[in-house]
Amino acid sequence: MNTRNLITIVSMMVLVGTEVFAVAIAAGWALAGLLDLGDRVGHVLMVLFSLVAVWVMVQLWRRATSIEPLRGPAAR
Repeated sequence: MNTRNLITIVSMMVLVGTEVFAVAIAAGWALAGLLDLGDRVGHVLMVLFSLVAVWVMVQLWRRATSIEPLRGPAAR
């Protein structure tokens, strides 16, 4: 296990994940407020946008691990 690459990828995922999920929740809240859709629809929009955020994070993980492999010897 290449712990250096693992720490790099996990750190990047925490940083990007925080931003992506914050945007997803804020977008659902803002659209529901702008269009006066109510709390229930706002929560549904937040969930839908959060599912898109999960998909983005999975794609990011796949691409990051293809560039920085977790298995194999550590680079020196």
